[in-house]
Amino acid sequence: MKCPFCGNDDTKVIDTRSVNENNSIKRRRICEKCEKRFTTYERIEIIPLIVKKSNNIRESFDRNKLLKGIMLSCNKRPVSMEQMEAIVEDIENYTFSQGKSEIESKEIGNLVMQKLKDIDEVAYVRFASVYRKFKDIDSFMSELANMLKERDKKS
Repeated sequence: MKCPFCGNDDTKVIDTRSVNENNSIKRRRICEKCEKRFTTYERIEIIPLIVKKSNNIRESFDRNKLLKGIMLSCNKRPVSMEQMEAIVEDIENYTFSQGKSEIESKEIGNLVMQKLKDIDEVAYVRFASVYRKFKDIDSFMSELANMLKERDKKS
């Protein structure tokens, strides 16, 4: 494994752990040259996952792109990086458990919104405002009213 800091090929594993219900392995490494530490992850990739977008264009699933969108909606909110990564992991696991090799982007968006609603309502509204492309304040207020109705039903 190459060191991301100096490019040296000689790195040593100093710790290994199973993560995400034993679907991934987290390794702490140290570079033998610059002695900086970094983390790598190994996970099983069963089949390539294709995302069908709303304009019918298909592209490879990019977990980093999804994570970036989630991170933007959770900016300055009390949502940990582990929670955000767990959302992405849950969506991947759900899709693979369904035996799907293709998923629509709107299904991914709905899954993210379900997860965010349980974690942080503000992050949910931020994500929904971009995902659902609210065109005006009325559509935004309608979504907030729906959230309040659901919260009242749970109480």
